Amino acid sequence: MSVQQVRPDARPGMAGSDSLFRFPGFCDVHVHFREPGFSYKGTIRTGSLAAARGGYTTVCAMPNLNPVPDSPEHLAEEEDAIRRAGDLVQVLPYGALTVGEKGREPADLEGLAPRVIAFSDDGKGVQEESMMRSLMEAAKRLGKIIAAHCEDESLLRGGYIHDGVYARTHGHRGICSESEWGPIARDLRLAKETGCAYHVCHISTKESVELIRRAKREGVDVTCETGPHYLLLDENDLQEDGRFRMNPPIRGREDREALLEGLLDGTIDMIATDHAPHSAEEKSRGLAGSAFGVVGLECAFPVLYTGLVRTGILSLERLIDLMTETPRKRFGIAADPEDCTVWDLGAAYTVDPEEFLSMGKATPFAGSRVFGRCLQTVHSGKTVYRYQA
Repeated sequence: MSVQQVRPDARPGMAGSDSLFRFPGFCDVHVHFREPGFSYKGTIRTGSLAAARGGYTTVCAMPNLNPVPDSPEHLAEEEDAIRRAGDLVQVLPYGALTVGEKGREPADLEGLAPRVIAFSDDGKGVQEESMMRSLMEAAKRLGKIIAAHCEDESLLRGGYIHDGVYARTHGHRGICSESEWGPIARDLRLAKETGCAYHVCHISTKESVELIRRAKREGVDVTCETGPHYLLLDENDLQEDGRFRMNPPIRGREDREALLEGLLDGTIDMIATDHAPHSAEEKSRGLAGSAFGVVGLECAFPVLYTGLVRTGILSLERLIDLMTETPRKRFGIAADPEDCTVWDLGAAYTVDPEEFLSMGKATPFAGSRVFGRCLQTVHSGKTVYRYQA
């Protein structure tokens, strides 16, 4: 199944509409569902409800949890929580790269490999080159992808937004672009040497795009993702509000333009939300004091469709491919032929986080006027979300 326009007689109550489309269920390879360990921010069930409302039928959950899934025993706690949440959507866990995501000793990669979608220390960058080389060699041997959060902590210097004009004008501490692209350059060299399947999480800088473009030309086994907020916003859109604080930060206009170019030429392989709920209190402290992270599952397709497809930057078919086929192909996730999501692309409304099913409500797209409303999501032949007007 690809993009299919829904015939007027395909479902009751749809007669006369020419804006109804059926897509394959979306696939997000980068979400944070916070359970176990941080259920006051969100749970697997509330994250799954949010995913279904956004048209997603498969999500891959990052391992920055408590306990960190760095061993089969610790992973079992997350697996139990996934079972308890019910089969709303398919939730596939990542295994950690290092014990406690602390970067000092490898996790039990061999024990985890049969039960995880890939390995990642997302939220933390692996700082030592020798450690990353060892991890890549192990992942290569086990036939698993390393999905890397690339961040050189020695370059952060207390920053929390992009080190650009907005930061300097408003007295904020900035995060330099090299803190991202520097580790990417290192890892691409190691991936070329080891043959490891390497995936770069949430790229945000123009240098990152060019490094990955060049590595692909050289035959490195690399893919990458970026998020809706990096494609649609830049530092000119920042406000003094915690819903604009995420890691990596929203960058400059040239970075956003480079990301769009990378999307068009195939350098960027997929779009992932990095859905990261926090409590209202944690996001109420402005740019300087709020926790890093925003939610995105429930508004990703509408903001992308409105900002990229309706403006003529991308075709609808290409957007759907970036949200379905390419992530599944890279991570070896089989598509369930019964999974689908139905959208009214003519529906116009304003993004209201208070309507979200996610426990976390912080999104930089709050108040945005968008087109595209999810009417129904079906997973394994069962309706897991239906819009109620």
